[in-house]
Amino acid sequence: MDTEERARRQAEAHRAATVLTGREVAAVALTFVDISGITRVKAVPIARLVHAATWGVGMSPVFDAFLSDDSIVAGRFAGGPVGDLRLFPDLTRLTVLAAQPGWAWAPVDRLAQDGSAHPLDQRSLARRQVARLADAGYTARMAFEIEWAAGVDRPDNDDFVPAVRGPAYGFTRVVEASDYLRDLANALAAQGIEAEQIHPEYAEGQFEVSVVAEDPVAAADTFVLTRETIRAVSQRHGLRASFSPKTVAGGVGNGGHVHLSLWADGRNAFADGEARYGMTEVASQFSAGILQHLPALLAVGTASAASYLRLIPQHWAGAFQAWGLENRETAVRFVTGSVGDQYRAANLEVKSFDESANPYLVVAGLIAAGLDGIGVGRDLPEPIEVDPAGLSDEERSARGIQSLPTSLTDVASAFEADDALTEAFGEQLATTIVEVRRAENARFANASDEDIAAAVRWKY
Repeated sequence: MDTEERARRQAEAHRAATVLTGREVAAVALTFVDISGITRVKAVPIARLVHAATWGVGMSPVFDAFLSDDSIVAGRFAGGPVGDLRLFPDLTRLTVLAAQPGWAWAPVDRLAQDGSAHPLDQRSLARRQVARLADAGYTARMAFEIEWAAGVDRPDNDDFVPAVRGPAYGFTRVVEASDYLRDLANALAAQGIEAEQIHPEYAEGQFEVSVVAEDPVAAADTFVLTRETIRAVSQRHGLRASFSPKTVAGGVGNGGHVHLSLWADGRNAFADGEARYGMTEVASQFSAGILQHLPALLAVGTASAASYLRLIPQHWAGAFQAWGLENRETAVRFVTGSVGDQYRAANLEVKSFDESANPYLVVAGLIAAGLDGIGVGRDLPEPIEVDPAGLSDEERSARGIQSLPTSLTDVASAFEADDALTEAFGEQLATTIVEVRRAENARFANASDEDIAAAVRWKY
């Protein structure tokens, strides 16, 4: 980082600190997401914001080797006591937190002490993949769906007791939780988050927020901010929010579906072409790359042992490596949008992912996989128009439909063997992802489904 860049950051931070002081903000939470999908934080008082923005905040790289229970893997590139990096807040995303009076938030880039991107920094990786996409002549728009189960906060008991009793998608739940959902809607709006929908979902106590699509890195930032806003509003209402892939063993889990579209010259490549369903050829190739690399992508998109309690057939989780038009049982769903609105709304939905994922790794992985599909000219297979679970093994085999991996060990091996993704991520980050996934799998080697669900229920 050169002198001119430090001076720019310093001036920006001075302006921000003045505004925050006027709004009675006392401290800024600086967050990053570790490889296990846990949002970690350091906070600075307003008086130190200028220094933090100019010189960074010290942090050990050890957090890249944390498991979901805060135990640490002794890996090749992370997990030891030696080393340091700096957290630099991105003040373009600085947000006063509506549900945490006196606090603001900003995501960070984790840089080496010389100002270069740290090799294990996932946000920098996501930005590099966006730049690769731009070099190819495209931009992307992405959005994460956010599902959570709202439970009664019982300090003496970690069991899940749903906070509402109404039926799935029922207005009864909105009546029961109307003050809670109103305060959440207001908090999101006050923070500049544009929610498209807030509604009850299928599982007990479950709700969902859908937000508008943004630049991929911004979408990952918004995912983090939205999730923590939900958590804060829940706390103020005497509730506890679980974003775990399986809040209750045997129940319906929380997904973290990702919607994405590809754009060039102001036109949506998923709605402007002559390939199947109105895709352009490039959009088709991009989608084929994601589908092809999906087993390896699960190493970043389904990061918890509980993910594989959710990723099962006939739960709308996308347990098969297949795609289809508006097919909610295939891993990849093509969405056209309403007739007349396709130019804006057509997009690809990846259904297999959940909220144990690091969103920056998801962004980077999807773009890298899609670019590989374009680079090799990959063809999409035939779409699936039925529930794949309803086909016989022979029928699925004949149509090239494979079940997705069913454990962290399996997806770690798939990722390790995927040259396109490991090259895009770099040796240090790719290696650490594999080490963390295998260690998390070993942690639950003899655990029951109930034990797994209970262990991570409130970690996400």
